[in-house]
Amino acid sequence: MQHPPLYEVKIEDLLISTDPALLPFDTILHFLSQESYWAQGRTPETMRTAVENSLNFGLYRQGQLLAYARVVSDYCTFAWLCDVFVLPQARGQQLGKHLIKAVTAHPALKVKNFLLATSDAHGLYERYGGFAPLDKPEKWMIKHAAG
Repeated sequence: MQHPPLYEVKIEDLLISTDPALLPFDTILHFLSQESYWAQGRTPETMRTAVENSLNFGLYRQGQLLAYARVVSDYCTFAWLCDVFVLPQARGQQLGKHLIKAVTAHPALKVKNFLLATSDAHGLYERYGGFAPLDKPEKWMIKHAAG
């Protein structure tokens, strides 16, 4: 599947971009596999495959990655927002707000179902992304990998 064309949003001294050439893979891998609560232990191979098969959003100041989000989508009916983080040294600057607004404004992500899972940031996603709890959670199912 081919990704949509390059998408960029500039806000003062910030750049939010889907340009894969800008992504510092080692920074993303380190945060997700070592510091996040949801992706502990992800291997470099798993993370590289995930990044390559997703639409990635980096938020940068002066070329330095400060925040990241990944979207898995068919670009017409479904999207899943995942692996969202703001690096610890950049928190408290409303970067998450800017990132979520940019992700949900992306023209290729005007899909019928845009999902995410979060343990602790419901307010951020509701306020800046328009997300809400599932209307009918009893209709949704999940299949976990064996083991």
